Amino acid sequence: MVKHKNNFDFLRFMLAIFVLITHSFALKGMEENQEWLTILTNNQVSFSAIGLSGFFTISGYFIYKSLMRSDTIKDYFKKRILRIFPGLLVVLILSLIIIPFLYEGREPLLSNVSYLTYLPNNLSLYGFQGIVTGVFYEMPYHSVNGSLWTIQYEFSLYVALIALFFLKSYKKLQLILSILVFVFMIVLYNFNLGNIYERQVLQILGFHLLNLGAFFVAGTVLAQVNFDKWKHSVVFLISGLLVVLGIYLGFYKEVKHVLFPICILSLGFVPIKLLQKFSIYGDASYGIYIYGFPIQQILLYYFNPEIGDFIIYSIVISIIMGYTSWHLVEKRALQYK
Repeated sequence: MVKHKNNFDFLRFMLAIFVLITHSFALKGMEENQEWLTILTNNQVSFSAIGLSGFFTISGYFIYKSLMRSDTIKDYFKKRILRIFPGLLVVLILSLIIIPFLYEGREPLLSNVSYLTYLPNNLSLYGFQGIVTGVFYEMPYHSVNGSLWTIQYEFSLYVALIALFFLKSYKKLQLILSILVFVFMIVLYNFNLGNIYERQVLQILGFHLLNLGAFFVAGTVLAQVNFDKWKHSVVFLISGLLVVLGIYLGFYKEVKHVLFPICILSLGFVPIKLLQKFSIYGDASYGIYIYGFPIQQILLYYFNPEIGDFIIYSIVISIIMGYTSWHLVEKRALQYK
């Protein structure tokens, strides 16, 4: 039975795979401009950029919908916590179990402070810790799980979105406020006013907050204008062509926060029966995302395959772990909503 009459489970799945592709090049120690899509777009777009932009746009759209369906803020946060933390906790615990087999430090592992702080720091979201001293220290990237840095940004946006909860009865005011925030963010992003790129609070860096946050807010704006009722095939065709034109003419950065959210959300709603049926297998995207990085590091540590083989092996294993995480952890946790 088809769970959703849209393509978003498939899109999230592909976006997670895109992140893995970019990470494959980086973790091999290759330059960013050697990635295929980066070469094709003259350093304007990477697979991971599409992946993260898509994740935050889709999240902004559906999290706003979830907020408006919630009776209380407590109800809203319960749903968000059940979606993020069970899967995160399990991947962190499994990492702690596997680290002893990878450890090459001089001091005993249980005396290694970074090993002891790895779980609590990352579970707190705002104490992101990628490195455990003595693990992967001879590899291009020393991080055990470098993908987890984005979760603190997403959760922060969940928190900021609460402001709209108090305006439930004032839809026009909600929309005006959201548009103003969106415009403010893309102006700051495009002009780096006040050198905001480098400003940091609780490991939240200004550049990433503006970039990813603008995609998230764009998703919430489109949710408020009933985007699900638009003519999505036409909208996707037009927005897709404009995205390609922006890349071709070299000004994609200036227009991406407007055009890309429209393009990716319209693609999600275009009626494609084959993609709509993809949801019957579950949502493996979060699992693929949080397991992909450590899987890739372990593959490099033991086998160091060539880039083509590396991408294929890491995608296959990450997909297996993604569905395992969904069916054994995430799906069961969500039953408590």
